[in-house]
Amino acid sequence: MRKSLDYGLLHAMNAFVQVVDAGSFTGAAEHMALSMGQVRRVVTELENRLQTKLLRRTTRRLTLTSAGERYVSQCRTILALVSDAESEASGARIQATGRLRVLCMTSFGDRYVMPLIMRYCALYPAVAVEYSASQYVPDLLPEGLDVSVYLARRLPDSNIASQRLGAVHGVLCAAPDYLAQHSPPDSVAALADHVCLRLITPSTTPHWELTDGSTTHVFEPRGQLSADHPEAVLQAARSGQGIAMLPGFVVLDALERGELVRVLPHWRSPDVDVHVLVPSREFLEAKIVAWVDLLKTELPIALERDTERLNTDARSAESKRRARRAAQQR
Repeated sequence: MRKSLDYGLLHAMNAFVQVVDAGSFTGAAEHMALSMGQVRRVVTELENRLQTKLLRRTTRRLTLTSAGERYVSQCRTILALVSDAESEASGARIQATGRLRVLCMTSFGDRYVMPLIMRYCALYPAVAVEYSASQYVPDLLPEGLDVSVYLARRLPDSNIASQRLGAVHGVLCAAPDYLAQHSPPDSVAALADHVCLRLITPSTTPHWELTDGSTTHVFEPRGQLSADHPEAVLQAARSGQGIAMLPGFVVLDALERGELVRVLPHWRSPDVDVHVLVPSREFLEAKIVAWVDLLKTELPIALERDTERLNTDARSAESKRRARRAAQQR
């Protein structure tokens, strides 16, 4: 059964301690900016709750009963613990300390998030970072996580606070050896004549949706191999097993090394947005604010840089494709 003062017990304890320290209800009332009647009533309610007399009242002075002497000591301990807890919790909003739990999809995290985590650890040595990576992220922000970096065309309706930091897209590519043995496709429809390596993840679809900026084409890829991890599809593509559509950041280095070349370079997948998610915009701890600020500052720059590198590669590949076609027509 709920007792009186359950919701104001700490206030009553504090009033009782103030009365003892001041030696009077008047002095306690002045210190607490209350009326003497309010302080007297709170202490009386405290005694009623405890069914114990804490103070002996005379016209000249207040003295503690034996129960009051024990209780005031315990009140001081409790109030000190509460004060310490509040200071620690409030300090978490000022100074980056404690444990930061971060979640990101695997390949994206390997390229973009882990380098920023290492920088964050150097900047904030009082924070212990727990980084989790998964291809499958069933929840936007699973319970117990502080920040999630999430890739999706569109976020589900949610009360979670989010901010878009940029976008990535997929590109078609294959190994030079594969294209030397198979005539490179000159249209999206011609992909039907090729072995397609399929990536199947929560942020991709079983079909390939391709756009050239003005037209969108949906193609159903066919092939022997599918995988749920970009690195597996990348490995198959590099070994000449077929044509793959993979996130640009996954294949960028292989394209620049010549291990892969663009196929239909003027076609690409629609953008997939990159979001940073936090449980709430209110009362964020300093460790979370510092991490989100680092993401907001650095991640868009890295994404834009890699997008421009992909665009440069696409322009080069398209120029070479046109040169080949012109040579064939002579």
